[in-house]
Amino acid sequence: MATDPPLIALRGAAIGFGTRTLFDGAELAITPGMRACMVGRNGSGKSTLMKALAGLIALDAGELYVEPGLTIGYLPQDPPLPAGVTVRDFVATRPGSASGTGGGTDGETAADYEVDTMLDRLDLADRADRLVATLSGGEGRRAALARALLGAPDVLLLDEPTNHLDLPTILWLEQTLRARGITCLMISHDRAFLTNVATDTIWLRGGVLLHNPRGYADFEDWVDRVETEEVAQARKLDQKLKAEARWLARGVTARRKRNQGRLAKLGALRAQRQALLSGAPLADVQIEDGPLSGRLVIEAEHLCKSFTAPAEGESGESRTVPIVADFTTRVLRGDRIGILGRNGAGKTTLLKLLTGELAPDSGRIRLGTNLTMAVFDQKREQLNPDDTLWQTLIPRGGDSLMVRGRQRHVVAYLRDFLFDEAQARAPVSTLSGGERNRLLLAKILAQPSNLLILDEPTNDLDADTLDLLEDTLDAYEGTLIVVSHDRDFLDRIVSSTIAVEGNGVVREYVGGYSDYLRQRDTRTADAARRTAKAAAQARPATAAAAAPAAAQKKLSFGQAHELQTLPATIAQLEAARAGLEAVLADPAVYRDGGGRAQETSAKLDKVRAAIAEAEDRWLELEALREALDDRKTGT
Repeated sequence: MATDPPLIALRGAAIGFGTRTLFDGAELAITPGMRACMVGRNGSGKSTLMKALAGLIALDAGELYVEPGLTIGYLPQDPPLPAGVTVRDFVATRPGSASGTGGGTDGETAADYEVDTMLDRLDLADRADRLVATLSGGEGRRAALARALLGAPDVLLLDEPTNHLDLPTILWLEQTLRARGITCLMISHDRAFLTNVATDTIWLRGGVLLHNPRGYADFEDWVDRVETEEVAQARKLDQKLKAEARWLARGVTARRKRNQGRLAKLGALRAQRQALLSGAPLADVQIEDGPLSGRLVIEAEHLCKSFTAPAEGESGESRTVPIVADFTTRVLRGDRIGILGRNGAGKTTLLKLLTGELAPDSGRIRLGTNLTMAVFDQKREQLNPDDTLWQTLIPRGGDSLMVRGRQRHVVAYLRDFLFDEAQARAPVSTLSGGERNRLLLAKILAQPSNLLILDEPTNDLDADTLDLLEDTLDAYEGTLIVVSHDRDFLDRIVSSTIAVEGNGVVREYVGGYSDYLRQRDTRTADAARRTAKAAAQARPATAAAAAPAAAQKKLSFGQAHELQTLPATIAQLEAARAGLEAVLADPAVYRDGGGRAQETSAKLDKVRAAIAEAEDRWLELEALREALDDRKTGT
């Protein structure tokens, strides 16, 4: 079957640093419409390969082909932020290279409405006039992402695009990348993001590029197929390799067995959390002395916290912004609690309240006894770039450290976190972003603790390290509180999810992200149904409406048919809404001066109004059906 010619291709490509070869003889073809993800261990050369594709570094050998006239939007892992340039100007200025390198001389600027839309989508509208060089690391990455997306480039090269994005923005980015005609190559730690977006997977393994056209959803099975084939080949080579092959085969299947054990344990924790949140009595819920923390780790009752926002407009009056309003929870020893929410919604404030760092305006917080906290800071400020990995783990000297009661040689412990012996004496500054995260995890997890606080621990991590982290947390005997936007990680790790939903609303849901979505939708539907039923009962009855209430015994044929078909109608309308939102997410829709965007936006408003009307009608009929059923049963 014929395939489209590539937009970008590598042929026999090689790059190395010093005596180390990152890849050699690499072959890669990015064709129109392909949304490929590139995976591989941290430090294997993924970001270097992407820089080569963007034309920012030269190949040591081989050939890079870029279609003439191609435009490329490039998001680097650590974007440079120029001095003296505002955020608006930085985002608005498109790369000027006709061949599409993500760097080079700045070219034409985008229209104001395009820039405003992108700044708003990435939570940068209130920073538009700030100097881009003064932004935090996360803000700078969002600005660089906005710049890469602006102007509908022919190909997008995105290195960790979901870092520092909240879940609504990640979902918007997924929708944008799935829009028709977008071609991209992505590096990301976010497995759910890759599963939802990627059509192809490029695996950089041992200096070789492997390609699987089935997408990231097939990645684990593909790994098993590749490794099983290697086992079969090794058995044919040498008797000596048979033992290694058998060990490798056990390693392939052992991961699944560990996962099953982890899932069973997590299920038990979630059942315990359900009992706690439902108010069922729990045995031995009291503070106790001993080397472990008390059974009760954190108890929060009716917490409230708000801040005073600066005055807006000409009124000159400040306003009170609620962050947490009447939140209650109990955290027991061994619980795994996830916290999620929009950027700026108050996750950090809630975390400081729960750990006692910040006092509530009202309510009560009580911490258990013998608590020893270890904190993972996503900014990695605990790492000194001039120290070696060895010095980072043993700042006072020596060659071993205590890890959970066991003495470990520093090199052996570094191997647990996928570092080789040669890296032990290398400075932290030589590590990639993912390797630095891995080192910080090694440092934090080696500290004695019974309460572990992890703030976005999965940023920049590869799949192998994520598996390692999940296994390590599974073996951790203390209590875990993790702030994360990684949906797959939350599903695999936490026993309950606290959602900071804005305007002071904070709710806890049993389970991970998927459980949170299901329970939130159910809770929203139930609340809407109760509201509609109460409104229907309280609504003054007209003569026409009173007659059915007084005499009707069951829904009419037309009402029953309408109630039955409305869900399908609503689903069709929601599909239409998603399609229109996808059109508006495509920067190309704004190219004609905004006329098409305005027309699409008007259609979207009509569809949203139709959805609201259909949902109101369904709720009205459902309330009537319930009232008639109650009358029939005498309740």
